[in-house]
Amino acid sequence: MTTMLESPNSSARLQAALAAGTSADPQLIDKLVERCGAEPDFFVRDMLTWALTRYPSSLTVPRLITSLTSPNPRARSQALHTLSKIGDRGAWPAITTALLTDSDDEVARTAWRTAVVLVPAGAEPELAAVLATQLGRGGRETQLSLSRAMIALGDVIQPLLETATINPADRVREHALATRHLALDPEAGFAFAVEEAKRIVALGPAAASGAASPGSSDPALPETSGAASPAAADPAEQGV
Repeated sequence: MTTMLESPNSSARLQAALAAGTSADPQLIDKLVERCGAEPDFFVRDMLTWALTRYPSSLTVPRLITSLTSPNPRARSQALHTLSKIGDRGAWPAITTALLTDSDDEVARTAWRTAVVLVPAGAEPELAAVLATQLGRGGRETQLSLSRAMIALGDVIQPLLETATINPADRVREHALATRHLALDPEAGFAFAVEEAKRIVALGPAAASGAASPGSSDPALPETSGAASPAAADPAEQGV
């Protein structure tokens, strides 16, 4: 089976990963973790993750944590993804600031999602503070991933977003305002929230300050209807 996991045929690798998860043979764990970092096919990687979730977390989590320091971004990203699917909060200490601020956008995005799943009660403010340092980073998909992660943490993000709305960097202010808008009106879609944020930033500090406060009546943030917004179908929001 280990040979089939390295087959040049992606269908054969997919079947081998399925068989590995079905058999739950502990001798396959190291190979499955190794292949997570080497597998080029998304669907096979997803099956490798599924296979690893079939084993006791006491056997898989330590091996996956080791992969978090791999020089291979794919290995780090897939290990994080698998940890999020296993859901063992004992892995939380391994979700370091270095991973949450990883220079590789895919690794960072996966770390944000995983952190939200694994964060223990009471540690949300600390996590939110680290995530807030990433506001303004990357393209639309990266920013949407960060916004969703921050929103999932609840009210602890509000003071951080308010502070970010007076950041000297336009990208940070826009992202903070877009995150605020998305939290208040999830149906509007992220693309719409970004455009609103850009408009508010262009209006100047007074508009941004008004928009930063929950419940503000500032006309810079008009009431919107999710059903009427074309942003709901924005492809950047799919599969993130």
